[in-house]
Formats: sequence, C-alpha cells, structure tokens
Amino acid sequence: MAHKFEVYKDKAGEFRVRFKYNSEIIFSTEGYSDKSGAKRAIESIKKYVADAPTEEI
Repeated sequence: MAHKFEVYKDKAGEFRVRFKYNSEIIFSTEGYSDKSGAKRAIESIKKYVADAPTEEI
C-alpha cells in the first residue's frame, strides 16, 4: 500500500497520528492523551478532507 495512517506514542507520552505516502511523512497531528483521541482524528480526517477547499495565497 502506498499510503497509510500510523498511530504512535511520542517522547512526551502522547499519541499522535502521521500520514505516510510512499514511506514519506506527509503530515502529523497534535498530541492526544489517549489512543482513542488519535483514532478519532483519523476518522475526522477521512470524513472531511475530501471536502476541504484549496486556497492559493
């Protein structure tokens, strides 16, 4: 698979989500105190990202 979400624990003990495409990290999220918060972030991204507008600034 060329792309995937990864949930991981950072050095501060918080859970974060990163999105990888062809092994390159495209973005990562803020830290969450529990894994369920990170999983909710993934679901939110999957639900709303298709509708996100593109802005040129």
